[in-house]
Amino acid sequence: MFKKLFGVEKKPKTDVKLPKADGKDTILSPVNGEVLPLSEVPDPTFAKQMMGDGIAVMPSGGQVVSPVHGEIIQVFPTKHAVGLKTVNGIEILIHIGIETVNLQGEGFKAFVKEGSKVAPGDKLIEFDIDVVKEKAESLITPIIITNGEAVETLDKYENQAAKAGETAVMVLTSK
Repeated sequence: MFKKLFGVEKKPKTDVKLPKADGKDTILSPVNGEVLPLSEVPDPTFAKQMMGDGIAVMPSGGQVVSPVHGEIIQVFPTKHAVGLKTVNGIEILIHIGIETVNLQGEGFKAFVKEGSKVAPGDKLIEFDIDVVKEKAESLITPIIITNGEAVETLDKYENQAAKAGETAVMVLTSK
């Protein structure tokens, strides 16, 4: 409403104070929806953990928020995926939908850029859920730990409803 009335948009946080590394990361759901095992992702690259272990969420809304305190290490040019690094050095890929790279950015808007510091719940990307449902293979959103060699333990909390930026979906300790 404020944006509509005054033509201004809230800028992403760049002055986020990150906590000190303690070797333990709680990964919150980056989207509202149903948390599922990776095996339910209709793409073998994710389902067979070729990119890494993690979970998936079937989104019920079109907003992606930061699941951790960390830094943005990559925003894909098509804005369908974002990579983060936690304060403990764990790298996380959030991949919105399956075969969404083919949309060439249609329906996606990024609110962060490489180097942005983020806290849990900070808005990263918005996407048009109807466009993704219609034009992509699937809406399911994998959340992958891409540097699994840095992980000592990983606990996953699947088969639950999740609220973006609030519900823990994975807890891990780093080596």
